[in-house]
Formats: sequence, structure tokens, C-alpha cells
Amino acid sequence: MKTILLKLAGPMQARGTNSKFETRYTDYYPSKSGIIGLIAASMGLKRNDKNIEQLNKIDFAVRIDQEGKMLRDYHIAAKYKKNGSLERNYVTNRYYLEDAVFVVALGGEDKFIEEIYKALKNPYYQLFMGRRSCPVQADFMLGLYDEKIMDLIKKYPWQASNNYKKANPFYRANIYSDADLEDGKESIRNDRVITFSQESRKFGIRYETRTYVDMFFENQTDHDIFAKL
Repeated sequence: MKTILLKLAGPMQARGTNSKFETRYTDYYPSKSGIIGLIAASMGLKRNDKNIEQLNKIDFAVRIDQEGKMLRDYHIAAKYKKNGSLERNYVTNRYYLEDAVFVVALGGEDKFIEEIYKALKNPYYQLFMGRRSCPVQADFMLGLYDEKIMDLIKKYPWQASNNYKKANPFYRANIYSDADLEDGKESIRNDRVITFSQESRKFGIRYETRTYVDMFFENQTDHDIFAKL
């Protein structure tokens, strides 16, 4: 089995699974459906392409390496009539995660995962982290590995910033995965892609399990403040 690792980090991300109309929320970590959207975009699939649903078969896990802070972005959007006159103003609230860092693991059959890896390295469409104002960073691909998905994501080095590590030298990173990948209490998420079609976007339920791994940071420096004394 092969596993792809991705690092999703940036000033802002949006991870919504329950957003409607004028209020667009964000979850605290990436959804599987959001990552499937990222893969589908890299493969050049249209929103209503039936092949997108096959991507639900990918094994999925995400580790929260740096918890983001919630940001509310307040908007007033104008809607105009066909004759150009103002119809009404919409007050909208859009929520983002600031300075979050996630490690995402994708596993499955070797050939299938290799095709996805190739597409992510050479994307057909621009890739975003939830919204178009949040493009992925240049180094978001961590590599392709010949290891099981949960073994790899539990031992992969901590990807948080040094400042975050210094502030949290003993850190417990939560891992959310497909329920069949890890034992534990299951929870439900509205996260199985049926269609991304803008006319009839639909999602089904997916079961996931939470576990964790402890991270430690030892602040080492060659600077000796007393060397000149």
C-alpha cells in the first residue's frame, strides 16, 4: 500500500461541511470531501463528473499539527437586477482558520494512489484550501511512501512552526481518520461526496475515529550567552 502525505498550511484556510447561504462556517480541520475536491481539481474533473464519487474509496486521515484561530470576515454583497439597478444588499459572514497546519494522509491501491500523486504534482486546475482566496502553499506535497497510512501519519515529524513548538513543547496532536482505519469511538460527519454540482451539491454521512499522538519539542541552540564572561 502506498500513502501520500500533504501539508496544508497558510495564513488562512476554510474547512466547512455545514455552510449555507449568507453564513459560511469552517470546521477546525480538513474534511475528506474537501480533500477529494482538491484531488478532483488536480485531475481536471468537472463538478458533476461521476468519477468523483469513486474518490470516496481513498483511505483518509488528518493530523492537526498546529491549531488555527477562528477569523470572521464580514461582507456586504450587492445583488443587481437585469436592468442594472440594485435589488438588495446581502450581509454575509465567512469564517476562516488562521495559521493552522495539518498533515493529510491518503492511502489505497498502489496504481490509484500513484495516479493521484502525479495529478497533485501537475494539477489541471489551481488548488485551494477551501476557498479561492486560500491557495495551497508551494511545498504542500510531503511525498509518496510505501507505508500504511496510520503508521506513517503517527510517526511523521511535527510540522508546526518553531514559534508554535516553543509555546507548546508538549503537544497532543489529534488525528481524525476513516473509522475502518483505527479502533475507537466513531463519530458522524456529513462528508461523503455524492456530487459537487452547483445546482444540486450533495453529501452523505461518513464515519470517522479520533486518536492522537504526543509531540515533543526540545529547544536547542548553539548560542551560549555566558561564553564572553
